[in-house]
Amino acid sequence: MTLSPDTVELENIDTIAQRMADAARAAILPYFRQAGLDSENKLADGFDPVTEADRAAERAMRAILEENCPDDAILGEEYGQSNGTSGRTWVLDPIDGTRGFVSGTPTWGVLIAVSNARGPYYGLVDQPYIAERFIGSAAKAELTGPSGTSVLKTRSTKALHDAIVFTTFPEVGTPQEAAAFRAVAEKAKLTRYGMDCYAYALLAAGQVDLVIEAGLQAYDIQAPIAVIEAAGGIVTNWEGDPAHEGGRALAAANADIHAQALALLQESAA
Repeated sequence: MTLSPDTVELENIDTIAQRMADAARAAILPYFRQAGLDSENKLADGFDPVTEADRAAERAMRAILEENCPDDAILGEEYGQSNGTSGRTWVLDPIDGTRGFVSGTPTWGVLIAVSNARGPYYGLVDQPYIAERFIGSAAKAELTGPSGTSVLKTRSTKALHDAIVFTTFPEVGTPQEAAAFRAVAEKAKLTRYGMDCYAYALLAAGQVDLVIEAGLQAYDIQAPIAVIEAAGGIVTNWEGDPAHEGGRALAAANADIHAQALALLQESAA
């Protein structure tokens, strides 16, 4: 069988991305749940921590890219933008959910996406401590972990009153955004909080139906977008437009549940 260039590209990307995720795991795990872990606060008002584990993981991933993809651009949370000439950008969040990381909960993850001008077309969400890795592209939608390898497929829930919805923070951005979230959550079967990127992974794995968030950066959402879409789900902003630049995100298991949640978000915002 002759492989198309797109398939070859995705296989090469997957090989490099998995090497990067392995390197990030090795950089991060020595710091996790260790007494005396230092963190710095990025915010003057509030708490947004960064640790040496974040920085070490991004350095490890960038080193692999500099060796293997020197013409590609990089956007990383800790070390910013590095320009490229290929039209391809690697979007990195070395620890999405550092608050969870410093609290000892295994809900944080390493995010790796590859995007072009149209948005992300490859995504990887890795949870190093429990050794789960979620990968999504046109070539595959796959979970590997302690129980082996399985196909990622989103749920088919049709009615909002049967849905499970996640968000990271109860306040969900501004007071107006929080009110819009509550308009959806009040009609759902179950609402859960505080899962960071792992909530998106659970959506792709068919465990939950909706993830609704605000105040995101591109590196927070691009890998989840690619994984969820490969598994059959939908991710947009609260206007129904592409969400890969960040801001407000609505991730849904299918078109039916997405339409119901989107209508409530827009009605509340209006």
